Amino acid sequence: MEDRIKASKLNSIDLSSADITTSVSLLKQLDACMDSGFFYVTNHGISEEFMDHVFTQSKNFFDLPLEEKMKLLRNEKHRGYTPVLDELLDPANQIHGDHKEGFYIGIELPEDDPQAQRPFYGTNLWPDSDILPGWRQTMEKYHQQALEVVKKTARLIALALDLDANFFEQPEMLGEPIAILRLLHYEGQASDPAKGRYGAGAHSDYGLITLLATDCVSGLQICKDKDAKPQVWEYVELLKGAFVVNLGDMLERWSNGVFRSTLHRVLLGNGEDRYSIPYFVLPSHDCVVECLPTCQSEQNPPKFPPIRCETYLLQKYQNTHADLSTYKLF
Repeated sequence: MEDRIKASKLNSIDLSSADITTSVSLLKQLDACMDSGFFYVTNHGISEEFMDHVFTQSKNFFDLPLEEKMKLLRNEKHRGYTPVLDELLDPANQIHGDHKEGFYIGIELPEDDPQAQRPFYGTNLWPDSDILPGWRQTMEKYHQQALEVVKKTARLIALALDLDANFFEQPEMLGEPIAILRLLHYEGQASDPAKGRYGAGAHSDYGLITLLATDCVSGLQICKDKDAKPQVWEYVELLKGAFVVNLGDMLERWSNGVFRSTLHRVLLGNGEDRYSIPYFVLPSHDCVVECLPTCQSEQNPPKFPPIRCETYLLQKYQNTHADLSTYKLF
């Protein structure tokens, strides 16, 4: 672990507040998003009791024998189990992959649905209900509730960008989103940046919004200025009952850099297991992400070329995950 890394307390947005003006003003503050892209949301409508249950069910899965988990190895649609070292997020600084295991859950569509053929839609992989009773129902419920929290947050972001509050709820955006729930378990392997060993390597998230739930174990760090040399890292303080919101690359592209995606990583102490649950939300497969009219001018032209969401996301996943052919199944 690195010494002398300070803790960063983020701005907090109360999603139950009727004072929309104040919430939007907080989003516009430099240290809320334009500087770091990370903030808390509180009073979001998901109970702590239910979140405790989601974390318990997550732990129940990761406690299974490896051979049981490997039966649900992620498929070509990125649904299912990802073993330790499967993901390599920062190849310039990591010797091996991330010291974490995970489980992907996307939007469930039946196989006969025409949309199920899209790369990030379709049926999920589920543990046997005899082994983990109620597990699927818990995760499906959380998936639905988390999407509603993201939509509430997106309305505030739209207003902060001088757009209609429902801008991001158009069919090609959050009307038909790519929404990916990922359960994560960081094993008790101590991180050592000098040796290229990380819980999760430095990266920015790919999408519009990430909603992050964490347990009581610290480890998440952010770098507010990704272009700084050397980079300065800060721990994110935990706020019980709150979600951490992380704005992604697509929002940076949409907003022309007004809202910035932020480098973050996970460093762990020796013997500390850590559980977290990020919920990644992106627009539809065919959505073309390009600079918003309210975020450009003659003096401030678009900084990023337009890109199709599916194209961008597929490339990111291919660059960071191990080839499935490398796994010898049990």
